[in-house]
Amino acid sequence: MKDKADVVIRAAKEADIEGILAIVNDYAEQNLMLPRTTEQIRRVLPHFLVAEYDAQVVGCGSLVRLTAQLTELRSLAVAAEWRSTGLGRRLVEALVNQARHAGFQQVCALTLVEGFFNKMGFVTVDRWTITPKIWHECIYCPKFDACDEIAVLMNLVEPETAVQPRPEAETVPWLRLRLGAITTSQPPQG
Repeated sequence: MKDKADVVIRAAKEADIEGILAIVNDYAEQNLMLPRTTEQIRRVLPHFLVAEYDAQVVGCGSLVRLTAQLTELRSLAVAAEWRSTGLGRRLVEALVNQARHAGFQQVCALTLVEGFFNKMGFVTVDRWTITPKIWHECIYCPKFDACDEIAVLMNLVEPETAVQPRPEAETVPWLRLRLGAITTSQPPQG
């Protein structure tokens, strides 16, 4: 039995490309992911994390910047023998943490496993709400016209509260409009 505690999640390096390709393209052969080439992986290698066990890549995932605020979690995959071990969850947590530290406000993903991401705190959104993804990548995808992937999104920053604290009355000049003229008055009493 493999011990999950012995799995190390770390930044990918050049020597990991073949392991990443093997895992990702295994899913691609099952029509569960898009295939990747060596050059595609190499181009974004600095943004990949890998899960390593016994000197083997057993999982991977990357972040791809779409805008200054939005990054996409892409190529998330674990080797077949590591499915249902929590390794995918650990990779997502590490990638979300990395996105947070990089200053992104949101992380999105396109997935066939919506429930997995929902359990991790992502919400399902209309694919068109992540338009930078659509226009950067999706229009070149062979599945564009019949896409079966579901868009999910996680906010990394708390939204501002709708109710702002009221400033002190002394700091707010009160204005009265009279027939187009603006005159200053005292704040209302009472």
